[in-house]
Amino acid sequence: MARGEGGGGSYDGSYDGSYDGSYRGSSRARRYRDGDRVRDRDRDRDGDRARVRDRDRVRDRGSAAIEFLGFLPLLLVIGLAAIQLGLAAFAAQQAGSAARAAARTATLDDSRMSPEGAGKAAVSGWLAGRTDVGAAPCDGGGQTTGSATVEIPAVLPFDFGAATRTATMPCPADPRSTP
Repeated sequence: MARGEGGGGSYDGSYDGSYDGSYRGSSRARRYRDGDRVRDRDRDRDGDRARVRDRDRVRDRGSAAIEFLGFLPLLLVIGLAAIQLGLAAFAAQQAGSAARAAARTATLDDSRMSPEGAGKAAVSGWLAGRTDVGAAPCDGGGQTTGSATVEIPAVLPFDFGAATRTATMPCPADPRSTP
């Protein structure tokens, strides 16, 4: 039997090639040749979809800015909390420096500088007004302890208390023998 003959079918073997082979079972995938270009049968519907997508883009314009504005207060609070944590750590470090300076000065029998004055001089200028320093002079007990309390500056509207540090220094056997 020759091709196209018999078999009861009506196929005559003269396929014109108008179908490009992209059909996969969906009516949206049917494409037909129109000259040298492939044309989509659902071109008008796709054009409508493109217009809808354009309209949605226009409606969505500026939505990222609105979302950012909604998220901005949270970002600011997180940033200010980080700054507050840094200020608390700085106040604690300054309190430790003031306590060491006060204790060191208390071990010296020097009338030119008091332990309180040395402790306040060891603190940054903007924290000096928020600092309480104290140290007992060496009185034969073998050691002296200096303490300093620095109020923690607040960036956020809360009370963060104060940082208190102490330092202990040994007293020399003869206070006049230290340089």
